Amino acid sequence: MTLFMDAHTLEGGVSAADVAGAHAADLEKQGAYGVSYLRYWVDEAAGKIFCLVEAPDAEAANTVHREAHGLVADEIYAVTEGT
Repeated sequence: MTLFMDAHTLEGGVSAADVAGAHAADLEKQGAYGVSYLRYWVDEAAGKIFCLVEAPDAEAANTVHREAHGLVADEIYAVTEGT
């Protein structure tokens, strides 16, 4: 599995509660694609959301987002965890 960090930008801002709901929807869908959404971060005023996910590939991670709530990432990067 590869570790990915994705980034979303929503014009007009976003609420932490809405992101929590989207994350819960991701968790319901992820098993079908061998994906594991681990954590997320939100900047409500800027409309920025960052998701840390283990997935076989970037497309599998985006497929979960697409099917769960329709908010696919604007950018997605393979990352290595540091200490």
